[in-house]
Amino acid sequence: MTQHDNAYDGLVDEDSHGQWAFGTSFDDPLAGVDTTVPEDVDLTALSAYCLMLGDDALVSAQRLAEWSTHAPELEEEVALANVGLDLLGQARLLLARAAAASDTHVPTLPESSPVPAEDALAFFRDERQFRNVHLTELPNGDFATTMVRLLVMTTWRLALFTRLRTSRDPVLSAVADKGVKELTYHRDYAARWVVTLGCGTDESRRRLIAGLAQVWPYTDELFIPTSEELALAAVGVAVDPRELRDEFDQIIGQVLHAAEVTAPDGPQVGRVGGRAGRAGVHTEWMGYILAEMQSVARAHPEGVW
Repeated sequence: MTQHDNAYDGLVDEDSHGQWAFGTSFDDPLAGVDTTVPEDVDLTALSAYCLMLGDDALVSAQRLAEWSTHAPELEEEVALANVGLDLLGQARLLLARAAAASDTHVPTLPESSPVPAEDALAFFRDERQFRNVHLTELPNGDFATTMVRLLVMTTWRLALFTRLRTSRDPVLSAVADKGVKELTYHRDYAARWVVTLGCGTDESRRRLIAGLAQVWPYTDELFIPTSEELALAAVGVAVDPRELRDEFDQIIGQVLHAAEVTAPDGPQVGRVGGRAGRAGVHTEWMGYILAEMQSVARAHPEGVW
């Protein structure tokens, strides 16, 4: 929780936000942007869409934070932390947009609470209210498994954000434009490690193949559209995720070919009665993630720092 008046002030506070990763600009991505939602856009659907993309980034950032003091080398620990910080920045912008579009999903807190709406969404929602995909919830496993998951998520998200730069919602467009620069690095970082592991020792190759076996069954969920995505895509605000599949398969195929491995065969998993993370149906790991992420905020709901 922060003391900024809104979610975007901190993006231009260079002195206190020197942790931002990989040389990305400190310019406010919304500078000069008219944040008014187009009149023909369903505000509830826009809020839900921003929530989905924000939750994906938030839970992914939380998982990457778990590598602190556990990465195989100091350089990789710094890299993973910086990737997580980039995703956390994306999450904050998207959750703030979700709250501004509609307060439907924002938990009710006391009027005296100093908690900004985007923090309330992060720290005071229950598990069934989160809309992230299952892939973000998977345990880190070893370094190879984390690299496979990061490659899959960033390849998909970069393809999505590249298209969202032309969204009719000016905030989504600005957030995507900034996010493309970050995600391009994230994907390159993960891809280089996947190739290194696949072409390295017998042990690194074994671990990479095991990581693929754990991650790959959850990839299909990324491309199954929700009603909100379809409605917003029809008016030029969102992207139908089915449009991303060919680009995703092509890029992942190139990386795996260079790593001298193949995507595993086998059924996709993770759906219960046809529903999954976008519908608030999560894996057994989600509760543990939220318990760790939310415990301080819930214990001190009026705390600021």
